[in-house]
Amino acid sequence: MTLREGDRRRIERALGREPTRAEAALFENLWSEHCAYRSSRALLSAFESDGEHIVLGPGDDAAVVAVPAPDDLDATTGVGDGECDGDETYLALGVESHNHPSFVDPYDGAATGVGGIVRDVISMGAYPVALTDSLYFGPLERERSRYLMDGVVEGIADYGNAVGVPTVGGSVDFHDSYVGNPLVNVGCVGLLDEERLVTARAREPGNRLVLVGNATGRDGLGGAAFASEDLDDDSETEDRPAVQVGDPYTEKLLIETSETLTERDLVVAARDLGAAGLGGATCEMVAKGDLGADVDLDAVHRREPGMTATEVLLAESQERMCYEVRPEDVAAVRSVVERFEVGCSVVGSVTDDGRYVCRFDDERVVDAPAELLADGAPLDDHDRTAPPESTVDRPGADLEAAFEAVVGNPSTASEEWVYRQYDHEVGLRTTAPPGGDAAVLAVRETGDAESGTGIALSSGAAPDWTAAAPRQGARAVAIENATNLASVGARPLAAVDCLNGGNPERAETYGGFAAVVEGLAAACRDLGVPVVGGNVSLYNDSESGPVVPTPTLLMLGARDGWDAPGIAAVPDAEVVLVGATEPALGGSAYLAAFDGDDRFPSLPDPPAARVEAVADVADLSSTAFVHDVSQGGLATTLAETVTAADGTGLTASLPGDDPHRALFAEAPGRVVVGTTDPDAVRAAADGTPVTRIGETTADATLSVTAGSTRLRYDHETLRNLRSTIERAMDG
Repeated sequence: MTLREGDRRRIERALGREPTRAEAALFENLWSEHCAYRSSRALLSAFESDGEHIVLGPGDDAAVVAVPAPDDLDATTGVGDGECDGDETYLALGVESHNHPSFVDPYDGAATGVGGIVRDVISMGAYPVALTDSLYFGPLERERSRYLMDGVVEGIADYGNAVGVPTVGGSVDFHDSYVGNPLVNVGCVGLLDEERLVTARAREPGNRLVLVGNATGRDGLGGAAFASEDLDDDSETEDRPAVQVGDPYTEKLLIETSETLTERDLVVAARDLGAAGLGGATCEMVAKGDLGADVDLDAVHRREPGMTATEVLLAESQERMCYEVRPEDVAAVRSVVERFEVGCSVVGSVTDDGRYVCRFDDERVVDAPAELLADGAPLDDHDRTAPPESTVDRPGADLEAAFEAVVGNPSTASEEWVYRQYDHEVGLRTTAPPGGDAAVLAVRETGDAESGTGIALSSGAAPDWTAAAPRQGARAVAIENATNLASVGARPLAAVDCLNGGNPERAETYGGFAAVVEGLAAACRDLGVPVVGGNVSLYNDSESGPVVPTPTLLMLGARDGWDAPGIAAVPDAEVVLVGATEPALGGSAYLAAFDGDDRFPSLPDPPAARVEAVADVADLSSTAFVHDVSQGGLATTLAETVTAADGTGLTASLPGDDPHRALFAEAPGRVVVGTTDPDAVRAAADGTPVTRIGETTADATLSVTAGSTRLRYDHETLRNLRSTIERAMDG
């Protein structure tokens, strides 16, 4: 990739001359789609990012949210009064993609995605406490898909486990569009308080820019530009130098270094070295503060000889941070860094002239306005074509065959093969582990699970939904994630998104992506959930075509206490469905399996009331278990409830005269609840339909009657049906 001709002319006019080689490379990366969001920036204004509990919204390495105290959680909105008492708990949260690197090198691509999002969180002064991963691959029966999945999961597991941050949630989906371009979206949450908060905005001329962490090498060169290109058959070999190589043990030392520097108030501002390396981090820091920088590239500690100015400036070697440090504190910073045995270089100073200057080998190789570099990229104006509407063409598959196909679909099957490779207990905060609707962690430990504070995390998208109906499918993704949080009794507080799409220069592709952004923004607005940050990843195209627009949403919620209901059936409970089944199958795993089409289901209106009703039901002392109805419909929900249990079964009779709709419709905002008091559920649901569908049983069997058909599966058979991923990966 080289500078576009139009960009070059714009830069030459601004500089009054041709750019140097280093300047051209820096502009190429900072003005790339990956860094500048040239195709998506105008669309992102649809998101609302303000709220009483939002401390810091979009624009930094991560967002920061204040978690209300237990007695300050509003039972209606889930948010607090917005007043910080000085002891308030803050959470930093972010999400990023590492899609192209994970295709070229699945292990290192995914591992360095984890490392990058962890550093985004620690740069805010936070200590990382949880990771999520949402992964998207081509059909599981393809050998290439299994190879990519195996490497990605191993990379996430090895890095996360070694660095000591638990991976507590996420999702795995399979779709034909990901054959040549998998998606790897990783999120992280960290803990901090008001006193520790650090931002990426440089503050004072004369302060030093200090590079801390690994030595700089040639790995990851041009990574930002590489992430803004389509993939092709040669990418696996030709683009391998653009993939970074991670070292989780150095990252762990960097976490502890950052923790110590923050506690000792030695950091004025901080930025992770991610896309565009040292050039991106230092330029963006000073541009945010309307300042400039004078950078000495010769001072950068390196691990390879003979590196050029451009290589030192743009290498994306991992486990590196840049700090703004007061001159009188440099010696103290060096002392801390030496204690943890990571590298340290004073690479420059903050200046007051607004220019970004880099020197190398006694030459000035970069001299440009910092704001032009960091924020001067023009927006791209693309044509868009509205996505086509679905038609109605429902197959009439045999109900038993359909049940087994849907429950065994890799996108609805058990993800245990994935999450059992992750250490989700390190840190001793996880109270609801992977495998349920949402992860729950204790953040205010009082010694009492009822009086402390828990946070809940849900992350994922649904490619079949957004493929069938981009706008409505994206709305459903938001409602689904919010319902996941409500299923564990949490009220949503905020979200970050990772918006994945294909080549925006194609009108149909851009039209679908724009529809997804509009739908997601509208649903989050209707839910009252601010979207406080995120990531955009476009040009996810390969020889097999563009990926379907994939809006991964990482949503954060809070609840009083952390003793949340699980999904497993328990004895002696009546089983009710909260929320009515809408008679439409569009976007369902059922239609994906049997080549049908249908309109997308209607969604709860208003969605916030539905989510609140579910959270109120989950909070009841008479509620024994709660499980959200999502991909795979009631068929998957009931199968998961039984297989998660130890010896308890369930018998159900589903309402309606169309058994296929009853079993396989995927309208979000519905939950299956096990209760000892159905009347209490109806009262808490406050007008949301509540239908008794069955009860739990003493035998480990699922028995479902839909229409005139009765389906019966014992626990072992269900587990075998749901072990699709494990059989494919271990077989």
